[in-house]
Amino acid sequence: MNKATPTRAQNALDYMVNLVLKGAIGTALALPYATRVRLMGWLTAEVLAPIGGFRKRVRDNLAHVLPDLPEAEIRRLCRAVPDNAGRTLIEIYSGQDFVERAIAAPIEGPGLARLEAARAAGRPVILVTGHMGNYDAVRANLIHRGYNMGALYRRMSNPYFNDHYVRSISSIGTPMFEQGRRGMIEMVRHIKGGGILGILTDLYVQDGEALDFFGKKARTSLITAELALKYDAALIPVYGLRRPDGLSFRIVALEEIPHSDALTMTQAVNDGLEALVRDNLDQWFWIHRRWKHADLDLRKPGGRPRT
Repeated sequence: MNKATPTRAQNALDYMVNLVLKGAIGTALALPYATRVRLMGWLTAEVLAPIGGFRKRVRDNLAHVLPDLPEAEIRRLCRAVPDNAGRTLIEIYSGQDFVERAIAAPIEGPGLARLEAARAAGRPVILVTGHMGNYDAVRANLIHRGYNMGALYRRMSNPYFNDHYVRSISSIGTPMFEQGRRGMIEMVRHIKGGGILGILTDLYVQDGEALDFFGKKARTSLITAELALKYDAALIPVYGLRRPDGLSFRIVALEEIPHSDALTMTQAVNDGLEALVRDNLDQWFWIHRRWKHADLDLRKPGGRPRT
């Protein structure tokens, strides 16, 4: 999060960007569900991505970690990745229309049995997830199944957009915990009560640890593993993947991460996500600046220089 006081110019830019996005979302919501999702995917891929530099970001990230990828596949991903991002955004704003598709998604993988066992035992669960497919499909699905599901979120840097975005994600289900002191206190209370917490951890974190991801070092938060260890919570990676029709989902719950130490556990999360991304390259948000500093490749896990 950018904690610096925004300038008048930045405030004006944020206001205008929010007007454009809010207008596009409002127009899309007037359309039938399938049409609006496909339209927002196309609009993001073909109009917003070139203007916003998303295609270049996707291309740069792929060149950094998958340099041997064929050019035809790179061009496909430069469109498919923003398309998925646009679909995800309008789905989150679509309320019950989206929820109905999310709750219809089957859950596969060994993590489901571990999740059910934890609920039966009254044990808290940390569900670690990432920007794959539509991550909120998992939350909507599990709430429908009766799980006491909460989520930690990061406030958007654009305050005008953040207000209605938070209202939209909250309409899918609550509680929602904003990253910060108050949110952390409420989140810990939720975990101690045997609740389930979902956290996205595949973003660059400035003070995170330099862990492997696609053979390169990426600063990664240890918070999920630290919380799991501190409160004896099961740590289970789970992801909401988009089906080939582009409108429905399947949920993949990977094996529970055994308790050891935060670094080892978080690296296991990275490894599991990487394997899933390699099988679904077009569903991960390659738009993010996941690898910011090349000098991290000269360091050991933990951010310490190699000797």
